Amino acid sequence: MIFNLNGAEYIELIKLLKLLHIAESGGHAKIMVEDGEVILNGVVEYRKRAKLRQGDVVKTVGKEILIEV
Repeated sequence: MIFNLNGAEYIELIKLLKLLHIAESGGHAKIMVEDGEVILNGVVEYRKRAKLRQGDVVKTVGKEILIEV
């Protein structure tokens, strides 16, 4: 799956999870990150507000998301 930033510099991790309906709510997105269910560029990501930029790859619940401009 590809997510386009549409001219923005970045998107925060929990906002991405919510926007793509991977998480049911912001609270659910936070729990997913806290529980180590999200991998950013091959490393488990625990920062809820990690800034995702062009080229980043997010993996969670069987989905892979590539961030593009």
